[in-house]
Formats: sequence, structure tokens, C-alpha cells
Amino acid sequence: MKFANKLFLATTALLTVMFALFGIWMLSSDFSQLLNKEIEQGNKENNMFLFLFEMGYQSTEEFGEEYAVSRTLKSISGNVERDGSHMFVVSEDGTYLYGGEYLKSMGFAQEVSALTDILNADNTYGYCVRRIQNGYYMFTAAVTDITSGSICLGMCRDLTAIYNERQNLLSRYRIALICLLFAGGICIYVMAQYITKPIRSLDKLAGKIADGDYELRSHNASGDEIGELARNFNRMADRLVEQMRVKVLEAKQKEDFTAAFAHELKTPLTSIIGYADMLNSMKLTEEEIHEAYFYIYSQGKRLESLSHKLLELVSMDKSPMLCKPVSTKAMEQNIRITMRPIWKQRGVRGKVDLEKATLHGDGELLLSLFYNLLDNAVKALDKGEKSFILLKGTCIRGFYEFKVVDNGRGIPAEEISRITEAFYMVDKSRSRKEGGAGIGMALCQKIIQLHNGTMNVDSRLGEGTVIKVIFPRKESGAKRQKR
Repeated sequence: MKFANKLFLATTALLTVMFALFGIWMLSSDFSQLLNKEIEQGNKENNMFLFLFEMGYQSTEEFGEEYAVSRTLKSISGNVERDGSHMFVVSEDGTYLYGGEYLKSMGFAQEVSALTDILNADNTYGYCVRRIQNGYYMFTAAVTDITSGSICLGMCRDLTAIYNERQNLLSRYRIALICLLFAGGICIYVMAQYITKPIRSLDKLAGKIADGDYELRSHNASGDEIGELARNFNRMADRLVEQMRVKVLEAKQKEDFTAAFAHELKTPLTSIIGYADMLNSMKLTEEEIHEAYFYIYSQGKRLESLSHKLLELVSMDKSPMLCKPVSTKAMEQNIRITMRPIWKQRGVRGKVDLEKATLHGDGELLLSLFYNLLDNAVKALDKGEKSFILLKGTCIRGFYEFKVVDNGRGIPAEEISRITEAFYMVDKSRSRKEGGAGIGMALCQKIIQLHNGTMNVDSRLGEGTVIKVIFPRKESGAKRQKR
């Protein structure tokens, strides 16, 4: 069952019970007040009957008891029997002294004979309400000992009118309640549909997103719980889409990695197999033999370099990083010694200027980071007097900033986000010619992450590249990875 229908049925049922209970209470309260008034009035009339009888009996008692009783009842009957009330008198032995014919004609004789059941503990006074045939009647009784024997004086009062009025009120209230619930039910149904409309919209939206339309979002901006649910739904959808995007990207990167790795292995292996086959099956000159050996050696070194870098990249996730104080001046000296022959061979003007400071991390990894960055910068340069490379280090508050600057060919803007992917190369033919495998920047990114650092690349085609690497200077800035 839909939530709107549940809300409609629950609200309608609640209103029905509330109005029914309220109506019953109200009608019962009004009826009780009317009945109590009738009982009070009946008691007053019976008391008046008793008072008048005793007064009349005393005034005629000298003429004899039978005469006094008969005379008194006849004289007071006109004052007592009015507004539907009838009096009766029963002697101690059960003989009707007055009203017997009326009571018998109405079928009340049995009720009157049982008047002793309604008398109080002193057997002096009592009343009861009985349903007889299709009517309701109240009987009141009082006992007097003014005569030689006890006699019972009673009144019969017709209450059928107030009971009929109660029934009429109940019928009218029942009709009014049905009309009210019908009209209210329509209003409640419309309101339930309106209130649950955002929920239905979210349900349809979730179905469309489940079918693949991931760009849809809820536009509910209300400030209630449903609006909050819609906002949380949007955040959930954004998070899921982002995670899916990341998963798709990771899958693509893995696919590219596998394809690139297979290609990187295939090229040198093909060369090695080809030249080895030439050496084995063909008669070659001395120069051709040396050329074949050179190609086999160079491609073998390329495979060795590729395997070392892959091993280094994988081992970073499995081996703990040794955090030690690292002097930037010691790094500067090591970098100069290593890079000077390469710069000289390529005809590049290189400069290393690191401000004195102490970092905390793995010195070997940091050196590997800058060797790779500087090596990439060298490969991006053309030979000539105008080619230059600069490695600059500066202390900035609690951080240390490295800048690797070159005036090489630059990187296209759309390629910058992918340069840290393994085996990704902007210019594949040139990179392979330079002996590159496309792993250097992935290795750099991993080293920077291990040291809680950040890297930013700014490059323009034909102008050069600036790579900024920032590390925290405190020891807590380096990650300590555990096996």
C-alpha cells in the first residue's frame, strides 16, 4: 500500500474514533443531565404527593381510616397527576388503593408489585427506570406509616420523550459524522497526495538514476524533513557518481597500464629476438655484429630500467618509509654531482639552489624524486645555448617549496592531469627515443604522497614547465606506512 493511502486511512480512522467518542460523550452527558432532572423532578413530585397525602389524611382521619384515605387521594389527584405523571397507592397486603386500573391497563402491575425491590435500606424511599413495551418509565415510591398499617405511595412518570430525543440526536449525529468524514476524507486524501508528492518525486528520481540517468537531481528546497531528505539524496547521488567516475577512471587506468606495459615489453623484446635471430642464422660483418650487440644491450638496459622503476613503485606500498632528518644542502650537493655530467652532455645550463633547511623523510626517495623531475626536464629540452634547468628550494613558513623550471617544449593543458599515470607519455616516440618508460612521474607522485606533500604543474607549449613541490617541514608531516 502506498504511503499516501496509509496516511489517508490512518488519519481518517483517527478522526472517526475521535469524533465518535466525542459525540457519544457529549450526547451521553446531555442525556444524563436531562435524566437526572427528570429523576429529581419525579422525586419532588413524589415528596409532594407524600406531603399532601399525610396532610389530607390527618385532616380527615376522624371520619375513619378508609374514608380518610379515599377522600385524601381524590382531593390531591388533580394536583399531582399532571404532565404525564400518574400516582398509585398500594396497601401493605398488596391491594391497590388507587391507580390500579390504570397500571393494569398499561401493563405496569408487575412493575408496581416489585416496588419493594427499589426501596432503600430503610424501606422508606426509592426509584427505578424501566423499559416497558416501547416506552421508558420512571417509578418512584415512598412508604408512610401514618395509617394503621404501612402503605406505599408511588408515582409513574413517562420518560419516553427524552429517550426518543436521545435516539434522534444519535441518528442526526451519525448522519452528520458520515457527511463530515466524507468531506474530511476528500480533504485528507488531497492533502496526503500533496504532502507525499516530494516522496513520489524522489522515488521516480531514484528509479531514473538506477536506470542510468546519473545527472538527475532533486530540486526540493523546503525546510522540512522531506527537503532534508532530498538534499541528502542529492549528496548521496553526487557521492555515488563521483565514486563511479573514480572507479571508471581506475579501471581505464588499469587497462591503459596493462596495454602500455605489454607494449613497452613487446618493443624491446621484438628487437632483442630479431637481432638474436640475425646473429644466429645469418652471416654478418663485424660492424653488423657490433650493431646487433649494441641494440640487444640497449634494449636489455631499457627492460632493466623499466623493471627497476616498476619494482620501486610497487615496493613503496609494501615497505615502511624511513623518516630521518634530511639536509637540503646535502641534497643540493648530491643532485649537482649526479646531474652535472648529464647537463654537460646535453648542453644544458643547469642550476641547483636550495635554501638551507632540514626536512623529515626518506632521503633516498627524495633524491629519486628530483632525479626523475630533472631527468624529465632534460628530455623536454632541445640542445642549444638557450636551454636551461633550475631547481630552486625556499622555506615558506612551516613548509618547504621546491621549483623545477625548464624552458622546454611544454605540456598541453589537457594532458597535465594524466602525466602521473603509469606508462603515460605525452610524446611516446620521443620518450622512447630518450629511453623513457613513462613511469617517472607516477613514481614522483607516489613519493610526494608518502611525504604528505603536494605537486602543482604549470606548463605552456613552446615556453616551458614549472613544477612546484611543497613539503611540510615538521616530522609529523611524513607518513609512516606499515607493512
